[in-house]
Amino acid sequence: MKKLLCFLYILVHFSLQAQGLLPLNEKKFTDSLQLAIQSSISNSSRANAYFLLSRYYKSTDTLLSKKYLENGKRAGAGDPFITSVYYYYKGQYYQDFNKEKAAISYRKAIETLPRLKSKTADYYLALSWYNYGILQKNKEGYPFLIKTMLEKSIPTAEKHGDSKILGFLYTQLALMLTYNAEFNKAHHYNEKALQILEKKAPASAELFYAYLNISSNYCYQAKCLSGKQYLNKAGEMIHSYPESSSNTLYYYNRALYFIGQQDHEQALQNIEKGLYYAKKFNQKLQMQMFYFHKYDTFKKLKRYTEAKSLLEEILAEKTLAQDLNNRKTIYSHLASINEIIGNLSQALLWEKKYSNLNDSINAENIKLEINKLEAKFSASEKEKKIAFLNAEKNQKQMEVNKKNSYLWVLSLVLLLFLSLLIFLFVIYRKNKKLSEQKEINLQQKIEDIKQKEELALTKAILEGEERERERVAKDLHDGLGGMLAGVKINLSTWSSHNLNPELHRDFYKILNQLDNSVAELRHVARNLMPESLLNFGLETALHDLCEFYTRKDLDIYFQPINIEKDLPLKIQLNIYRIVQELLANAVKHAEASNILLQCSQSDDNFMITIEDNGKGFEKDIEKTSKSMGLRNLKNRVNYLKGKMEVSSDNQGTTVNIELNIDGE
Repeated sequence: MKKLLCFLYILVHFSLQAQGLLPLNEKKFTDSLQLAIQSSISNSSRANAYFLLSRYYKSTDTLLSKKYLENGKRAGAGDPFITSVYYYYKGQYYQDFNKEKAAISYRKAIETLPRLKSKTADYYLALSWYNYGILQKNKEGYPFLIKTMLEKSIPTAEKHGDSKILGFLYTQLALMLTYNAEFNKAHHYNEKALQILEKKAPASAELFYAYLNISSNYCYQAKCLSGKQYLNKAGEMIHSYPESSSNTLYYYNRALYFIGQQDHEQALQNIEKGLYYAKKFNQKLQMQMFYFHKYDTFKKLKRYTEAKSLLEEILAEKTLAQDLNNRKTIYSHLASINEIIGNLSQALLWEKKYSNLNDSINAENIKLEINKLEAKFSASEKEKKIAFLNAEKNQKQMEVNKKNSYLWVLSLVLLLFLSLLIFLFVIYRKNKKLSEQKEINLQQKIEDIKQKEELALTKAILEGEERERERVAKDLHDGLGGMLAGVKINLSTWSSHNLNPELHRDFYKILNQLDNSVAELRHVARNLMPESLLNFGLETALHDLCEFYTRKDLDIYFQPINIEKDLPLKIQLNIYRIVQELLANAVKHAEASNILLQCSQSDDNFMITIEDNGKGFEKDIEKTSKSMGLRNLKNRVNYLKGKMEVSSDNQGTTVNIELNIDGE
């Protein structure tokens, strides 16, 4: 458990600091950025402000974060420096939920920034190398990350000459050494960071985190008292900013200190304070980190039932359980705590899960080693092919240059001919414009009448469809479902008195099939008319829908924003059906591993955005497809006077829908 807690601390620091540190006074920071956007004349200054706001909101509102990211790109359009910096912030945006896209973006930044030859470019290049190393850590291991920092990131920062970024990188290097139990080396780099930051940046977030790093380094050596002075210094810095998200990590280090001092009650108090900030700023990884320490403290206090419940909550929340090694550790501790409580059957169950997962991880590690060897061989073969293709390319380039001279002459002739055609076409259009305008006005009136009739028909069809769904669901659940359940109960009762399980296995197999059929029937009934929507409202129903489609190779990230609970039931039902169809399409056809769903409400407008990293689809599929699902989706959007935009390529699909909740 101690190894896992140390790993979590490092992981949280990477998660926070790979995104760049936010100032301790976050409100002043965001206000100044908004002011820069409104008042700045320079496009580059406005673009930089947009990028920083994108980074700030990436954890709390991904849709707003992406909007600021694209605004920054547009503000600096045509500027090579802004384009390169855009790749860096694009990597920041994708860092948490699409590591492959993030790595590609950082690589583009690393390729383009050195061409600019400026100190600011070196600043972003140092950060790009650092973030790229963190993303590759799981594939290449800590040696790769440390090598990247020592050979790429830190030398580039030294070249840049910014003391604050250099001190920041020294603390990060110390953090990795702490995780690998190189405490003396970690202390050396922490001291180097302090020498820089206390002199050059005495009120910076970088110095605040450096103090916390030194304190934690001492605590992991069981020398908490030696680190207390640094913890107190960090407390003095954060005291004036009670609304800062940095309070989360400060209270974690305080809890770590009291745990080291065996003061469990004080540790629990600081854990609760840290949990308050982690929940407030939606810091899921930090929440799990506090839960692990809370579990460990409960266990030391022999509050075993509470400790067991916490472990089960961590497992159900899934943030940490996505990592197989974390899940293996949780399984092991669940087996141990159930054994202590005396629940031996559950202890055996968790021990089996632990063994199976451990065997699976070992097998996967062997596969990774084989893949690395194959990749090296493939790279060698590719280099040979590239050399051959370059020679072939040079020969063809000479032929192309010769043809280009002929094409220029032909192009001039064609340009003159086209100019003449355009002149004649303009004259023709002027004469035809008046008659076309009259025809357009007439067609518009006809189209308006037709749309009103179609909306009325759509409303009738959708309302009839929902009534029929409700009727069929009730008949299945209350009628046929009840009858089949009664048959199953009667057969079970009769068999228990008249049959021997060992001699009549086929009968019990059929009885089990009947039980599965009853469960499937009730599942179909709930799908026709979702009970959670009727009982708990739209937000809960959408949560349940995302959970239903989630599986081990597919993560669905759902963000509800300001969804009101008093929406009319018909509107909630239509929105639920739209989201159901979007998720079904993504799961069935996109072959995605990550889906981001955001639903938000602003007055009478309801916005739905779904983004996946699947294979995409053809641009004209909306016109050529005869799918009932797509047609029903369009009908429901039109029924709520909405509009739908679809963007798709081979890296994924994005669908944006804006609805009017007074649309009917």
